[in-house]
Amino acid sequence: MTIRLVLAGCGNMGYAMLSGWLKSAKLEPSAVFVVEPNAELRSRAEHLGCPAAADAQGIPADAVPDLVVIAVKPQVIREVTAHYKRFGDGRTTFVSVAAGTPVATFEQILGEHVPVIRCMPNTPAAIGKGMMVVFSNALVSDDVRRFVLELLSASGVVTTIDDEGLMDAVTAVSGSGPAYIFHFIEALTIAAEKAGLPAETARLLAMQTVFGAASLAAESDDEPGELRRQVTSPNGTTAAALAVLMGDDRLTKLVTEAVEAARLRSIELGK
Repeated sequence: MTIRLVLAGCGNMGYAMLSGWLKSAKLEPSAVFVVEPNAELRSRAEHLGCPAAADAQGIPADAVPDLVVIAVKPQVIREVTAHYKRFGDGRTTFVSVAAGTPVATFEQILGEHVPVIRCMPNTPAAIGKGMMVVFSNALVSDDVRRFVLELLSASGVVTTIDDEGLMDAVTAVSGSGPAYIFHFIEALTIAAEKAGLPAETARLLAMQTVFGAASLAAESDDEPGELRRQVTSPNGTTAAALAVLMGDDRLTKLVTEAVEAARLRSIELGK
């Protein structure tokens, strides 16, 4: 058995990434070894054809994977990572998708000579529409970095940053961001119902409007502000609504406050 990648954690994010890698043929199922203590979650990986075990001791003794991907909650990151110290000799690169966990944490646990890539994905990665931001320490080779970026691209758009200190802001914007959009859909649905629309119609209008507007913004050469102006006729219905949302920069201030709260929490988690 040739194991190229060990996936530690097959919860929602781990399974989403694994599915993307296999569907895109970036990796063969037999090349990915999954470690997941939860039997039900572990069986999902096995059904995809991946070898799996309940703990790191189940990994074949002669395995030297190119990558170990840590896809567990930040609260257990130290405990879980410690089980992979035998791969900390520099031949294996560690990839973390844990929010608020700095590269230094992995260097402390695994040794200062270990290559580490920190990635902040988001949940739309589950359908190949994710946003992933990557930071690498100086020990990650160019070849491995390219391979990881290619792997991650199976789950959406990937970009890199050179300053790890910005990762808390990344977490607050794209990592937590889908929840903000989901809540906006909820709020627009409630508003539509209060305006008299049936519940199912309200939900459909809210969801498809957000989807369509985001798709248009992504595909258009115009900036979002210009697209907004194109929709807004002087003294029209949209202008009346935007006067509420944009008056005194109301929505911008609220979103900025929310992002800052998430960024500060990400910093706290990192401690």
